[in-house]
Amino acid sequence: MHPFGLAMAGHDVDTAVTLLAANVAFRSPVVFAPYRGRDAVAPLLYAVADVLEDFRYTREIGSTDGRDLALVFQACVGDRQVEGCDFIHLDGSGLIDELFVMIRPMSGVYALAEAMEARLKAASGGRRPT
Repeated sequence: MHPFGLAMAGHDVDTAVTLLAANVAFRSPVVFAPYRGRDAVAPLLYAVADVLEDFRYTREIGSTDGRDLALVFQACVGDRQVEGCDFIHLDGSGLIDELFVMIRPMSGVYALAEAMEARLKAASGGRRPT
């Protein structure tokens, strides 16, 4: 398992953040525009680690050059079970410069979006996350 997967599965978000390139682009299933930069993505990783329960990776799929990975996961958001995949691209130095997430089913996406908005709003002192 890639170190990012090991860190996130072990709730070691601090380590996961160190694996992000400074210019990382993160695409989410619930927002149109990507989040750009380690400082913008880190709070999302901390929030998702709090929101997703019973989080576990079930499979890792990699490209022949080792720079593209798909980490398949399962988790719960409240009473909703979700399945998803973290798609990761590594830059020339081995840091994650692209991370995008796909999740199913739609009811799980809605539950995750609501939970993430509440978590990020609480973390930002009541301001709505952008």
